[in-house]
Amino acid sequence: MPIKIGLIGKTNTGKTTFFNAATLSSEEISSYPFTTKSPVSGVANAITLCVHPEFKIQDNPNNSKCVDGWRYIPIELIDLPGLIKDAWKGKGLGNRFLSIAAQSDALLHVVDASGGIDSTGKITEVGTGDPISDFADIEEELIMWYHKILEGNRDKVSKLIKTGMGVSDAIADLYRGIGVTKSHVKEAFRATDLEGKNFDGFDAADSKKFASYLRKISKPTLIVANKVDVEGADKNFARLRERYNNSITIPVSGDSEFVLRRAEQKGLIKYSPGSETFEILKPDELNDKQNNALDFIKQGIMGEYMRTGVQFAINVAVFKLLKMNSIYPVADETNLADKKGRVLPDLILLKDGATINDLAKEIHSDLTKGLLYGKDLRYNLRLPVDYQLRDRDVVSLVSASKK
Repeated sequence: MPIKIGLIGKTNTGKTTFFNAATLSSEEISSYPFTTKSPVSGVANAITLCVHPEFKIQDNPNNSKCVDGWRYIPIELIDLPGLIKDAWKGKGLGNRFLSIAAQSDALLHVVDASGGIDSTGKITEVGTGDPISDFADIEEELIMWYHKILEGNRDKVSKLIKTGMGVSDAIADLYRGIGVTKSHVKEAFRATDLEGKNFDGFDAADSKKFASYLRKISKPTLIVANKVDVEGADKNFARLRERYNNSITIPVSGDSEFVLRRAEQKGLIKYSPGSETFEILKPDELNDKQNNALDFIKQGIMGEYMRTGVQFAINVAVFKLLKMNSIYPVADETNLADKKGRVLPDLILLKDGATINDLAKEIHSDLTKGLLYGKDLRYNLRLPVDYQLRDRDVVSLVSASKK
């Protein structure tokens, strides 16, 4: 199953431009509320350095592509409808939004760093809106949604506890459909100092505090400070980073990335997503407007922020928020190939802490039967089945049947 990342935020923050830049899609972009009336899904990529140069071989990827030594790992990006106040009560597209957001492994919360939208998400004079409040509004909707699930099912939880089920199991059962695990629930109890407190004794403040923390750890989120290309946005970016210093905030210009990706697609420039530079290949085919746009991106965006931020935000979500490691399983130890002879064919993303046994399960459930050990092909080491894999490990699996 590919990783799913949801784009959330108010209307007109530039979510769809971000989505189009990341997926090279052409979804409708306008300033009307709810332009994205239903969730739109597309394929973006997480990008990481490939291991093939280290082994001095040429790879032949199967489930991902390798370009100039970089592996492009497909992930699913979902552009969700803009939220409005009281979405958790079902207003606007609230219920549909929240049910789709629930399926995401991580969220990118897009805010308009230029301050160009009002509290309802309508376009206003740049600098008059407040991205800090915009972030808080949407965050409150998500917390209240989690809170509503808990408060609306108090009787159910109490009954399950009376039948002998542990409180963590009973609460995890409520949230199972939105990716909450028992370990999430236990961590939330510990972090909120509610561990050991009788569930029936929870007051509204207790349950909201608990729901707030549960939302935070079960749907890790980073802040996309979009439209940093607009004058004055740099100050709001600094404010966002300072105010929400327990979250990762990334400066982004979705428009700039979209311009670069389109120009690269037309062969006008050489550019890799997330790169800190680009090269103009066909200067004679560029008009003044295009030249000025590219010059602004080079000086005003890359010169100031190093990159446009779109690809960087996706990479940070996958490798930092979700703590994924890139693992290369192969069947042929000598040639680092699969049974069809493809060299370093697959890159599998596994959560930090995943073991050789977890890798076997991910490839095929039958592989765990008779699994003896893994083999680290970089160092020629036998690895026990409970060995925790590290990023960029290249391994083969040895089973009783294989021997």
